[in-house]
Amino acid sequence: MSSLRFGRALLLLSALGLQGCAGIGLALFGVGAGISGGTGVNYTLDSVAYRTFAASEPDLRAATLKTLKRMAMDVTAKQMTETGSEITAAAGDRTVEIELDRITARTSRMRVVVKKGWILRDRATAGELIVQTARVLDDGPVVAKTTR
Repeated sequence: MSSLRFGRALLLLSALGLQGCAGIGLALFGVGAGISGGTGVNYTLDSVAYRTFAASEPDLRAATLKTLKRMAMDVTAKQMTETGSEITAAAGDRTVEIELDRITARTSRMRVVVKKGWILRDRATAGELIVQTARVLDDGPVVAKTTR
């Protein structure tokens, strides 16, 4: 009788212990799905998309601006930072925030957040911006305008 109670208690504790943060598992699944899908886009837990490119920051900036124009997103702000640049754009009811960080002279990282309202994030649009920017870079050289 007591072994039956002990078994039930152990089962109950195991079930409670196995409950964790579903967001972590979903985030890991999403990162794996993006990589296995061939996009090379990674996501953080809060739907921030990022990717590292074998391109200089000025070339990546020019490709990003060309991509925004192709996707009919209006650039609302451009700003140079210590490590690269920041670009803000509007896409309908969404705000696009892009950070371009210079890692080396020929390597840069792109970080994209697409916000809808105060809380919602649009992960699909952020990922598509990165994929389209990669295509622009692959299509050929983009003349970077120096704005320093």
